Amino acid sequence: MTHMEELYRILRNGHIQAQGIVDTVSEPLLVLDEALRVQTANRAFFETFQVDRDETIGQPLHELGNGQWNIADLQRLLVEVIPRAAAIINYEVEHEFPALGRRTMLLTARRLHHPDSPSRLMLLSILDVTERYQRDAAREMLFDELRHRMKNLLSVTQSIARQTSTENRTAEEYRDDFLGRFEALVDAQDLAFSDQGEGALSALVERVLMPYTPQPDAIVLESGSAIRLAPQTLQSLSLVLHELATNAAKYGALSVKGGTVRIGWQLEDNPSQLHLRWAENGGPPVTPPEDTGFGTRLIRTAIAYSLGGHVEQDYAQDGLVTQIVIPLGEAHVSR
Repeated sequence: MTHMEELYRILRNGHIQAQGIVDTVSEPLLVLDEALRVQTANRAFFETFQVDRDETIGQPLHELGNGQWNIADLQRLLVEVIPRAAAIINYEVEHEFPALGRRTMLLTARRLHHPDSPSRLMLLSILDVTERYQRDAAREMLFDELRHRMKNLLSVTQSIARQTSTENRTAEEYRDDFLGRFEALVDAQDLAFSDQGEGALSALVERVLMPYTPQPDAIVLESGSAIRLAPQTLQSLSLVLHELATNAAKYGALSVKGGTVRIGWQLEDNPSQLHLRWAENGGPPVTPPEDTGFGTRLIRTAIAYSLGGHVEQDYAQDGLVTQIVIPLGEAHVSR
């Protein structure tokens, strides 16, 4: 009897020591049996998914949480791990996890080998890569944005050169006029892609659109509320206006003489929302694009994700009409 108690103590102490080592691992870990039931889990698993032992240990993997691991392909792959000594590397699961929200997890499963035990178990590690994927997507978006920006800059420069009048003018006059507009274009680019302090909406619109004005009456600013915007709103909206102006200069109303763009806005107090309307007229015939270009995605991303608003674009026969709605709190606007 004494020998059995001593053996139990040794085994128990060994288990506690092993569990203590596993609990130092920062990523969630599960040990599963052949039936894919949870035999044990480390501290990181309980803390990450905010669950306790009673609702985890002994439960089938597919019944954990709100069924986030109940994936037929995943179960099929896991079943093959133990008998074939196979491995699953970085199986991606994207799901709405309780208490975590929408996350992207990478699962890696390997068979556990123990020379003194015939048990058939597997170790399942779970890595949250949501932030890493978001950083990678943001980096890719930045590269695409830079390529798009350079392409637009060259295209608009050509448009400015074509629309700068040469009639009854000297070469010096043409040069000065063209360089003046080109410098304004560079200034608008800097405004759209730099950090800004709080500023007036009317000043933002005038500054962004200045280089895209082939004639004095090409841009019509309709009277609206005097609004000052917070830095993030100012930057994102300048990016959107810059994109709309660039497209108008390349393909729309500002690409031909006689074309006009009317811009107006109004503020609603309950709830506090900015309504901005961009309407083109007198340009080339308008047809909806067959697919969504980077510029359109950029506009929608800036409005929806950066500012929490929404945008609607109507490719009307008379010209493109863009409606933008942005929620504004008291901390973001003053009149």
